[in-house]
Amino acid sequence: MIRVIVVGKAARDPLIAAADEYLGRVSRHARAEAVWVEAGRRAKGADDAKIRALEGEAILKRAGDARLVALDRGGRSCSSEELARRLERWMSAGDVAFAIGGATGLHQDVLNRANQTLSFGPMTLPHRLARLVLCEQLYRALSILKGEPYHK
Repeated sequence: MIRVIVVGKAARDPLIAAADEYLGRVSRHARAEAVWVEAGRRAKGADDAKIRALEGEAILKRAGDARLVALDRGGRSCSSEELARRLERWMSAGDVAFAIGGATGLHQDVLNRANQTLSFGPMTLPHRLARLVLCEQLYRALSILKGEPYHK
C-alpha cells in the first residue's frame, strides 16, 4: 500500500485533479490512497509551532506503522530511476506512507519518525504542487519497474 498524506483539504483545484489522475494510474500497479489531514488555522498571531505539532500528530496517526518518507527540502534528492529502486525495496518490506506538510512545514516529530526524507530540491513548493509532483513520480517509478515506456 502506498499512502500519500497531505496537510490541507481536497478542494476543487486543477493540481489536485491532476494528482488524483496520477494516483489512479499508480493504483493500476499497487494499492494507493490519498489521505488529507486538516490544516491548522493560520489566524493572525497563530503559533506556527502549535500548528505544526497538531498537523504532525495527525500525519503520524495516519501513517501508522508504515515506512514513512517525509518530503522536506532538507531531504535527499534522487533521480526517477533511484526512486524506483527505493520504492521497490520499501514496498517489498510493507506499506509506505509519504508525508507532505502544510504551510508551516513538517513537525520535527514527523521528521524524526521518518525512515527517509526526500527532497524535490531546495525550493519550497505549495503542498498541492508537491503532491502532484510526488504522484507523478510514483507513477513514473512504477512504470520504470514494470518496464513500461512512460518514463522515457
